[in-house]
Amino acid sequence: MEMKKRISLELRNRTPAKLAELVVDNCRSSDGEVEGLTDDFKELEFLSMVNVGLTSLAKLPSLPKLRKLELSDNSIAGGLEVLSEKCPNLSYLNLSGNKIKELSTVEALQNLKNLKSLDLFNCEITTLEEYRESIFELLPQVTYLDGFDQEDIEAPDSEGDDGGDEDDDDEEEAGPTGDCDDEDDDEEDEGSEGAEDVGLSYLMKDEIQDEEDDDDYVEEEEEEAEGEDGAHGEKRKRDPEDEGDDDEDD
Repeated sequence: MEMKKRISLELRNRTPAKLAELVVDNCRSSDGEVEGLTDDFKELEFLSMVNVGLTSLAKLPSLPKLRKLELSDNSIAGGLEVLSEKCPNLSYLNLSGNKIKELSTVEALQNLKNLKSLDLFNCEITTLEEYRESIFELLPQVTYLDGFDQEDIEAPDSEGDDGGDEDDDDEEEAGPTGDCDDEDDDEEDEGSEGAEDVGLSYLMKDEIQDEEDDDDYVEEEEEEAEGEDGAHGEKRKRDPEDEGDDDEDD
């Protein structure tokens, strides 16, 4: 897809002046130049043009608020001086995978006073002896080169994004609290279930006890009834001797 058409699609019926971020990765520039971008994109803060076939930045429009620019996997070999003119507030620049070979090419970035992070990974310039030392000396404003500072400490993921660290901190703080709430809920659920189980067991025991008591009561009644029947039977049954006595009396 051509770059102009891709930009038109990304606008989604919005005006360029209202766009703060624009990603047109993997589309195609017809002549190696920036196409479809105009000075109307004055509110852009983030622009990504990864693998679009760029060979030059000469037609890059004025983007005074741009802070982060992704240009990796293109064929840019020079002409970086246009960046300080068009994007004076740039703080993050990714030129990895381009055709930058000489330190003199990077020297053009000295006028980007706010540049904190520069990525030249997979560029031929990285094979130069003392490459890192030379870049840090040439561009003293740069803190991170290819993702690491001079002490080999890795750059944070939010480098170049305002408020990124604060958002991450808020999420980390909220995380444990949420976990605690979940644990409390689980404990409450377990407690409720336990209470229900105990209540049911008591009820079952009471019912069983009641049934046993009823059975005992029935057995006692039956025994009493049998006892009474036995007593009556003894009264009705007469001994043979008693019958003999009666005959003599007759």
